[in-house]
Amino acid sequence: MNKNSVFQPILQKDDKKAGIIIGVFSLIIFLAITALANVKLEVDLGFDPHIFATINACINGTVSILLMLGVYFAKSKKYEAHKKTMFIAIVLSSLFLVSYVLHHLLTESTSYPKDAGTIRVFYLIILLTHIVLAGVILPFILYTAYRALTAEFDKHKKLARITFPIWLYVSVTGVIVYLMISPYY
Repeated sequence: MNKNSVFQPILQKDDKKAGIIIGVFSLIIFLAITALANVKLEVDLGFDPHIFATINACINGTVSILLMLGVYFAKSKKYEAHKKTMFIAIVLSSLFLVSYVLHHLLTESTSYPKDAGTIRVFYLIILLTHIVLAGVILPFILYTAYRALTAEFDKHKKLARITFPIWLYVSVTGVIVYLMISPYY
């Protein structure tokens, strides 16, 4: 592979088209996830559908590690490794969305016990911040990737400084939420 190939644009820059695609896609995903609160499929899969929550936690944990590796590679100027790592993180996050949808379509909502006291308050704070930031992060991830794919690395880096900590927080708190709520499935 040519040493400079990592610096070549993969997409032709078209900010207007990219903005529309990213905005529409992000809105569709947000609306679909929001609508899940009102939809439940009654299907006997022959296995516990909460396995999807476990898969989600594993994906979130893996994405957390990949994000930290991606930053390490970028700071170490190992741009090809950074590019591959971030691509895998995006693919896994896409698989997470599929698994998340399946979990919420196939299971009832689980609530943290009301008599759990302070730990319940902690759980609800983590859950609320996780949900809000998960709803916000998708367009940031897509715009950050777009800037890299169009070889606008200064803009990519500037966006990544915002995207990285939010995406990392969402992926880490996804695991924490799972660990806290899974005993009540």
